[in-house]
Amino acid sequence: MSRIIFLFALLLVLSFQSIRSQWLQEKGYGILNLERHQFTINLLGPGFRYELGLLRNVSVSTSFTPGLATYDAGYTFGFAWHTRIRYYHNFKNRLDINKNIVGNSADYLAPARSVFWGPLQISQNLSEDKNWAVAFYGGVYGIQRTYRKGFNFNAEAGFGYYRGDGVPNGFGPLINFTFGWVATKRKSRSPFSN
Repeated sequence: MSRIIFLFALLLVLSFQSIRSQWLQEKGYGILNLERHQFTINLLGPGFRYELGLLRNVSVSTSFTPGLATYDAGYTFGFAWHTRIRYYHNFKNRLDINKNIVGNSADYLAPARSVFWGPLQISQNLSEDKNWAVAFYGGVYGIQRTYRKGFNFNAEAGFGYYRGDGVPNGFGPLINFTFGWVATKRKSRSPFSN
């Protein structure tokens, strides 16, 4: 348990330090570069993601998409409910080299939670019984890009603690990849508009 507390504290310290350095580099208040609302429909497998811009470079997202979890007890691949608090750390760098930031096109760090339910899994070796659930609690690093026609991909990888209900607990990685289409209106691409 002390390892979990140490990892969580380390993640918080690194996140606050990164937020502080970004805050000192940029001017202004509010969500300068973030989309206020972004709803994405997953095209690879049935699913969706909703992201809400909260503060400067900070958003909260929830999604129901396919995901892969692997840890001490085994692996599972199938549908999961993911929640993230994303901190986008490179909007300014991308703007400085004339890269696209529309549709929250940037890299992010996020405390993460993902929940996998036995009946919604495509392949797994955790339990013969389908009445189980496992939740991931940890941190992820992600890359999100949204293109001109609204196509979007999001890839993230992380490490954390898996807490099982009907399956053993343990530590391990999480991998999540989605390809979809952003159904909400995106900010103007003109550098002269707000």
